[in-house]
Amino acid sequence: MNSETNTLPPRPKQSKTSLLKKYGLGLGFLALIIWSIMGTNEKVDWTRVFSMRTIENMDRVIPKLFQPTLDKLDRVLELMLETLLIAFTGSFMASILAIPLGFLTAKNMMGNSLAGRIANFICKLFLNAVRTFPEILLALIFVASIGPSPFAGVLAIAIGSTGMLGKLYGEVIETIDMQVVEAMEANGANKIQTLFYGIIPQILPDFLSYAIYRFEIDVRASTILGIIGAGGIGTLIVISQKNRNWDEVSLILIVIIISVTIIDLISAQIRKRLV
Repeated sequence: MNSETNTLPPRPKQSKTSLLKKYGLGLGFLALIIWSIMGTNEKVDWTRVFSMRTIENMDRVIPKLFQPTLDKLDRVLELMLETLLIAFTGSFMASILAIPLGFLTAKNMMGNSLAGRIANFICKLFLNAVRTFPEILLALIFVASIGPSPFAGVLAIAIGSTGMLGKLYGEVIETIDMQVVEAMEANGANKIQTLFYGIIPQILPDFLSYAIYRFEIDVRASTILGIIGAGGIGTLIVISQKNRNWDEVSLILIVIIISVTIIDLISAQIRKRLV
């Protein structure tokens, strides 16, 4: 075989500006890593981390985590069900609330008018602000407002999930085929008919898929909300940890892992059929 046919074309020469940007970004990222490691080392007492007391505590706790007790299985399953209900209710509320927000953040739905651009900007700003608050911080606010209860957890999950679903819904709406909408409008269809027959059939599978995926995330998030009094299995984790009942903690962790795994498998199959 001719060696000329195996010769790769020469690489295009890069300008000095692009090279400086590339190496500058690389050095900046490396400096950030070094600074983070140095800052961590200043805050961590490594002699305490690897002290005999730490080793003794681990030797006392870790073995019990592999010896789960079944004494409180009924109570654990009851609270795990409550956790799932908190996650489902919050996710369902968010999936409904995010629909109008998604339409308001979609540029192809709001048009180029001044009012449309203002509404689009305000809605995006609102969703960005909501996404900055983690669920546990929202739960702290609602627990302080309405008291310790599962409803506080539901509200925290609902508000937190609305920010993410609203953004995802808006991106889905912006990718629809507008020619279908324009064709329906050209044939005399009104806004309601265009919405139900031209827009919703295009966005519904992705909407359902994102809502189910968000439910998976909310199940994980709701397992820790009980730690601050927002209901669910997190409450029992705190009680067991304070009483040093590590065998009960082991049972709780096993139930959480099994529940989350089953939900992930089921939701993955549902999402495969939707998309």
